[in-house]
Amino acid sequence: MFGYNAYLIVSSATVLGASAGVCGTYLYMRKNSLLSDAISHSTLAGLAMAFLLVSALGGNGRSLVVLLVGSTLSATAGLAAVRYLVNNTRLGSDAAIGVVLSTFFALGVVMLSVIQILPIGQKAGLEGFLLGSTAGMLAQDAVLITVLSIILVVVFLVFRRDILVVSYDPIFAQTQGISLRRTDFIVMYGTLAVTVVGLSVVGLILIVALLIIPSAAARFWSNRVEIIVITAAVFGGLSGAVGASVSAFVEDAPVGSVIVLVSATIFVFSLVASPERGLVISLIRKAQSSWRVHLAMGLLSVAENRPIYEEKTRTILQKNGYLRPDGSVTATGQNAAMVALKNEQRWQVWTSQMQAEGTSVDPLGWMKIEHNLTPDQLRSIDRHLFRRDLSNA
Repeated sequence: MFGYNAYLIVSSATVLGASAGVCGTYLYMRKNSLLSDAISHSTLAGLAMAFLLVSALGGNGRSLVVLLVGSTLSATAGLAAVRYLVNNTRLGSDAAIGVVLSTFFALGVVMLSVIQILPIGQKAGLEGFLLGSTAGMLAQDAVLITVLSIILVVVFLVFRRDILVVSYDPIFAQTQGISLRRTDFIVMYGTLAVTVVGLSVVGLILIVALLIIPSAAARFWSNRVEIIVITAAVFGGLSGAVGASVSAFVEDAPVGSVIVLVSATIFVFSLVASPERGLVISLIRKAQSSWRVHLAMGLLSVAENRPIYEEKTRTILQKNGYLRPDGSVTATGQNAAMVALKNEQRWQVWTSQMQAEGTSVDPLGWMKIEHNLTPDQLRSIDRHLFRRDLSNA
C-alpha cells in the first residue's frame, strides 16, 4: 500500500508531467526544444548559490522555495546568455546552447563540491537535484509543485492561439497585432518555470526528457494541435504517475529516471503502433502500395500484350483472378486490363493539362483516378479521348 509520502510524490509527479507535456508541445511547435536543455543545466549553479547564501544567513537552505528561487535566477541568466549570444554573435542557437549549458553546469558542479567540504548543515542530498529525489518531500512542497504546474498549464492554454500563430507565421501574427516579444517571453519563461518546478521530482538532467518526449510521442497520434496538446498532457501525466508509483514500490529506484523510462516506453509504443505515422501502419501502407503498383503494371502489360517477367506481378494477378496458373489471361483480367489502360490514358490527358499550368501531379495518380478527379472531369477527359480516337481513325 502507498504511504502518505508516496501519495504526495505520485500526485506531484502526475501534475508536473501533464504541465511538462503541455509546455513541451508549444516549445516543440516553436522548434526550441533544446533550449530547455540550456535552462535546466543553468539551474544547478543558482540552486547551490541559494543554499550557500541562506545557510550563511542562518536560514533553512534546504527550503524548496529558496532552492527554486535560486534556480530561477540562474536559469534566467542562462536563458539571457543564450539569447545574447544568438542575437549579438555569429554563433547559432545550438552552439550558444552548448556553451551556456556546459559553463553553468560546470559552475554548479564545482559549487556542489565546495558545499560538501564546508562545515554547513543540511547539505546532504543536494546532489539529488541532478536526477531527482523525492524521499524528503513535504506536504507544502507537493502543494507548491502542484499549484505552480496548474498555473503554467492555464497560462499556456490562455495564450495558445498567439503561440501557434507566431510559430507558423510570425509576419501574419504581427499583422494581427500579436506581440512576438510577449509570445517568446511566455514560451521561454514558461519552459523555465516547468524546468525549475520539476527539479525536485525529475532532476535537472532529466526534466528535459519530460518536456520533449511526451510532445514528440503525441505528434504521432494526430495532426491537430489541440489533440496533440491534450495527448501530450495525458502522456506526461501518465509517465509521472506510473514512474512515481513504480519508484515507490521498488526500493532505491530513482524516481526521475523511472519517470523518463516510462515516458520513453510510451514514445516507443507511439512510434510503433500509432495509426497515423506508426511503423506498423507505414509497413502496411508500403506493402499495399507495392501490391497496387504490381497489380496496375501487370494489368497494363496484359492490355498492351506485353510479357510479364516479374514473378511477384504474376502471383498478384493470379490471386486476383486475372491470370491462370498457365499464364493465360481470364475474362475478368481482360476487363480489368481495359479499365486500367483507359484510366492510364485519362491520366495522361489530365497530367498534360496540369503540367501546362505549371502544377505538379502524382505520376501514379491514375491508379486511383476516381478519387483524384470528379465525375465531370472524367466525362470531359473521355470526350477528349473520343475526339482524339476519331481523328486518328
